Amino acid sequence: LLNFSFTQSQYDYSFFFHKSPTGIVLILVYVDDLIITGTDNGLITKLQAVLHATFCMKDLGQLTYLLGLEVHHRSNGIYLNQHKDIQDLITLVGLEGTTSINTPMEVNVKYRKDEGDLLADPTIYRRSVGSFIYLTTTQPDISYVVHQVNQFMSSPRHLHFVVVRRIICYLIGSLTRGLFFPRGSPLQLLAYSDAARCLYTRRSTTGWCMFLGGVFISWKCKKQDRVSKSSTEVEYRSMSSSCSKIVWLRSLLEELEFSRPDSTPLHANNTSTI
Repeated sequence: LLNFSFTQSQYDYSFFFHKSPTGIVLILVYVDDLIITGTDNGLITKLQAVLHATFCMKDLGQLTYLLGLEVHHRSNGIYLNQHKDIQDLITLVGLEGTTSINTPMEVNVKYRKDEGDLLADPTIYRRSVGSFIYLTTTQPDISYVVHQVNQFMSSPRHLHFVVVRRIICYLIGSLTRGLFFPRGSPLQLLAYSDAARCLYTRRSTTGWCMFLGGVFISWKCKKQDRVSKSSTEVEYRSMSSSCSKIVWLRSLLEELEFSRPDSTPLHANNTSTI
């Protein structure tokens, strides 16, 4: 790709791009899979010919499925979901035909590591949580509860498995739900940051999300690695993590010459931290 005048991104080494007066071509590489897109159809055709001449490759046509992500092309944008992965998860846990529920977890309930009896075989629990983590790619609304059940992977208990089943029941009602990326949305970044305490570990949870032109593109929900002395410190850590991601996203956009001169708003709810 470098010999074909493509530039390797400084911010994601699996991402390559080529800009010219006739348009732009973007390539994303994942092991032996490549996604090629852009506005310069002539260069894309030449690139495909070079790749086929150099490697044993197969052109699968328009992108419709990659690594569990289903890609639906519409006239007004692109829609991503993970319908098949959810169906596989329902079958794994044996919840076919189960009625869906409206929320992935109960309100005002805290879960502990030592509560209830241990599962005799934690395999299905661990496989389910692993699947949940990947499902958050297109269903960020389950991120927090997935963060909760992920804390019990070493010694899951029956009560924790009840939560896993509830998450799946919620997903049954959102089989085709996902993320929509509308055509022509403005490239304005917007970020939100927050944090929440934990009564048992005393380590708070960082949470933030990023929007690009109103489109949900990045988010995080993770336990902080140390105990903070105040809510100000907790929120500061979360905002610091948010700012690191903002800088990375802005740098990537600037590299592609898609950046805007205006600043990126970061919303938080702690006056002392701000």
